[in-house]
Amino acid sequence: MKEGEVIPSIQVKDMEGNEVDLMNLYHGKSLLMIIYNNQCLGCTGRGIPLAYEFKKEYDALQVVGIHTDFGPKKTTAEEIRAIFTIDELPFPIYRDEAATVFRQFESAGTPQWILLTSSGKLHRSIFGSQVGAQNRLAYALEDML
Repeated sequence: MKEGEVIPSIQVKDMEGNEVDLMNLYHGKSLLMIIYNNQCLGCTGRGIPLAYEFKKEYDALQVVGIHTDFGPKKTTAEEIRAIFTIDELPFPIYRDEAATVFRQFESAGTPQWILLTSSGKLHRSIFGSQVGAQNRLAYALEDML
């Protein structure tokens, strides 16, 4: 996908297993998606906490997590929730059981950050959780919002 391209649909499942199209659900909102996996230490140790910080910092931004499964074993909702130290999820988490969204955005790995404008266009796609990726993400958010 190219920056500026309109994203027609992002198909995921909610934690109860219901099909959801994120483009319909968050229509008209700026969206930061973190595509991650529970087994990725960079995702759980740096990515998820950073996503939560961005959620608190930017009122105009909807933050969501997309847990991606890569193999035949499907991660359960309980396993996804288990990485959080609080009872309530810090932001909505969706499931990408067949890595469809991961492939849709040509992700380089996890965490993959996807920034969508309120008009549904891809603003930026950034891979990683290290300082360089965090800085690129912060600049892209400031540029978009």
